[in-house]
Amino acid sequence: MVTQSDPVSPSELRTVFGRNLKILACSFPSVTALCRALGINRTQFNRYLSGESFPRPEILDRICRFFDMDARILLTPVEELQRDPVGMLSHPFIADWLGPQATDVPEKLFPSGFYRFSRRGFMDDRRFLQGLVVVKRVDGHTFLRGLEPREAMKQQGLRARHRQRDFRGVVLRQEDGVSILISREGGKTGTYNFLAPVSSYENNFWEGYVTRTLRQQPLGLRLTRMVYEYLGRDIGTVLAAARRMGYCERDELMAHHLRLLQVDRPLS
Repeated sequence: MVTQSDPVSPSELRTVFGRNLKILACSFPSVTALCRALGINRTQFNRYLSGESFPRPEILDRICRFFDMDARILLTPVEELQRDPVGMLSHPFIADWLGPQATDVPEKLFPSGFYRFSRRGFMDDRRFLQGLVVVKRVDGHTFLRGLEPREAMKQQGLRARHRQRDFRGVVLRQEDGVSILISREGGKTGTYNFLAPVSSYENNFWEGYVTRTLRQQPLGLRLTRMVYEYLGRDIGTVLAAARRMGYCERDELMAHHLRLLQVDRPLS
């Protein structure tokens, strides 16, 4: 950190500012999108990042306002200035592994809207669970939210109140699809999901698996196949799917879901 008594050269200012700007930019899905939001030329922005150039006062003010910073970003590492801790996935230690490359999930790969899902029951693998989730984009990130069916909550010995049923997750991009880390409030229980798009069915189906974040136990499944079906935003379709939420028998599953779940084939 540079103190007030230290002489500061222009090159030092550019270096500190470039490093700070690089860390702040990690929280945005892409540099191109960030430049658009800031109204700054991409080539010029790259020069700021590399410490080759320094923004004019009005551009610096625009950058500070955008990231909710002040002019101390010229002299002080951004970690010491941020009012909130750096987001975990944007932290410099992990940003190149789970930063913008993972959090930038294209709409074409996994569109926003409602999805119907099917899987075997964790506690009773003779039956199947159908549920509904919504996927949305917020601040350049992709999130998922849903409500656990009441019967599934009761089977796990949990309260079936709305807040306890609420689960949320973050969607990350993978080479062959998406992964979704889901948790209930407070991180009490969770699941890890992997889904890959199915080339047929007009590209509105995803297949994969879900695993519970629990230690080994003699009763219940910890890993099972899962199917997601994109419903879009049509209220009538979504309400019809909501009425089918909960446990069902094998012959009550939709035909495409049953085929993709491959219920008679062991999961390897």
